[in-house]
Amino acid sequence: MVQDLLLPILKHEQKKSGYISEAAIKRISIQTGIPVSRIFGVATFYSMFHTKPQGKNMIEVCHGPSCHLNGSFNVLKSLYKSLKIKPGETTKDKKFSLHTCSCIGCCDKGPAMLLNGKQYTLLDETKLKAIIKKCRS
Repeated sequence: MVQDLLLPILKHEQKKSGYISEAAIKRISIQTGIPVSRIFGVATFYSMFHTKPQGKNMIEVCHGPSCHLNGSFNVLKSLYKSLKIKPGETTKDKKFSLHTCSCIGCCDKGPAMLLNGKQYTLLDETKLKAIIKKCRS
């Protein structure tokens, strides 16, 4: 069934373009026969998909129970302080996008985050500053 291919199609589009645009959703609808509303619903349901352009560096802060108890809120505060963006936003220079996610499987090393898919654990303000500085250079 064509609908079984929707997730792989959306993953491919996001990998290619960095996000899933309205034009891409319409194109996928024409190619597959799946209604635009269904494609948009799937693209906005899963947090791994983005319907707005994203920054060059994608930060995903884990806010699962373990990371939350170990200070993921402080990670978000530090990132807000240095990047001036909240979860769901992208910096004006398009270098960083910030998101939260449920769990990245580093429960024993929280707080943790992903930066462009790479895990960073046992985060504190000093580590975060060094990570962001490296990305900016």
